[in-house]
Amino acid sequence: MSSDITATLAEFAVGLKYEDIPERVRENCRVLLLDTLACAVAGHLGEETPQIAAMTSALGQSKESSIIGGGQSTLAGATMLNGFLITAVTMCDVHRSTLTHITPEVMPPALAIAERDGLSGRELLTALVAGCEVTTRIGISLDSKEFRKRGWHGPGVVGPFGSAAAVGRLRRFDAETMARAFGLAGSQSAGTFAAWGTPTVKFHQCRGALSGLMAALLAEQKFVATREFLTAPDGGLYSTYTSGGRPQEAVAALGQRWEMEQIALRLWPSASTIQGMITAMFDLVEKNQLKPAAVKKIRVAMGKTAVDLHGIFPQYKAKFEALLSTHYAAAAILHDRELSLTQFEPARYADPVLRRFAAEQVEMVVDTSLSGVQAVVEAETTDGRTLSERCEYPLGSSERPLTRAQVENKFRSYARSRLPAARIEQVVAAVGAIENLGSVAELMTLLRA
Repeated sequence: MSSDITATLAEFAVGLKYEDIPERVRENCRVLLLDTLACAVAGHLGEETPQIAAMTSALGQSKESSIIGGGQSTLAGATMLNGFLITAVTMCDVHRSTLTHITPEVMPPALAIAERDGLSGRELLTALVAGCEVTTRIGISLDSKEFRKRGWHGPGVVGPFGSAAAVGRLRRFDAETMARAFGLAGSQSAGTFAAWGTPTVKFHQCRGALSGLMAALLAEQKFVATREFLTAPDGGLYSTYTSGGRPQEAVAALGQRWEMEQIALRLWPSASTIQGMITAMFDLVEKNQLKPAAVKKIRVAMGKTAVDLHGIFPQYKAKFEALLSTHYAAAAILHDRELSLTQFEPARYADPVLRRFAAEQVEMVVDTSLSGVQAVVEAETTDGRTLSERCEYPLGSSERPLTRAQVENKFRSYARSRLPAARIEQVVAAVGAIENLGSVAELMTLLRA
């Protein structure tokens, strides 16, 4: 196992220049940023958002950093609350091969530091690319199957590295300081699937963002830490969180092949793993003009992992379980031909007709030929027909990416409740030409409610 993996990643993060980033990757990053902001403004509707806001307020009362769609807070408070807002209503990005959300950990601390230090949009974009690439690279090098088998949840484990990379890049670290920041980030890596089905899985993301921020700021003070955390034989990431991992994948073709391009987005709120089912369900309903009264049963086939995670909520208790429930998503799409946050408000998900349909007329079955987000949806109709749709790649995946226009509309839709219409368009324009922004503070001011 090579001991220079950490050093190589550190050198990449500190040495990355805007000019080194291909235009398609820059555009990918602009879209990721706008999607992040869309998720964050929507996150004010999250059931647990007031609790996280109260906790971050308790961290301090200064007003140096902006809350997306809100007021101001401390550097730590804004990092944590913005991280939670992005993931609060289950519609942020996911790096599918590692089941890891990336933007909630990487973007909040970078935005906060860039705002505080008056850095340019070009510097921010470069730092975001560095952070997203480091996070996804470490993720793929972990041997995701073994990592998941041990119960680890990616955002809290690998997220702190990307957060530290983005902050360190903005603070102009040298490679040695960045490597120490990675050591301090890894020392805070935590989060397991024992939290599944509870809002704590969303807390992993914002805590990962804060851990990376603290790691970078402490490394900047020359705090001593290992510079080989990833490969340390006793307690290192590869030897402890998995069975040795595949370290060389972290650096293979680094700066030439961009793993961050594999980050998927979500047009609809709901768990990332069931986005394929949602895509197939919309296709089924729209192609056949299905009406609820014409359907006896909906049968959803997915791989075992997806069924284990999302087939356990036919009788969901409240909003978060509805967001995770395949049964509810299928019922809502059939009845409403829509799946937005409106469907996840109590007035809709508590409707007895929807509850009964989800519990009694939607069935999930394991199909061992399917894996990941692949799904087959069948409708058994009252006139004896069986209609079927299959989804290999959901809308929002790297194979079927959302357009910039779709993400802009996503932002507009959810920003209306937090920002004036004119300011919404200013944010869209600013992110679309982020390199021309003289100071990120201008963008963050526009984003304050």
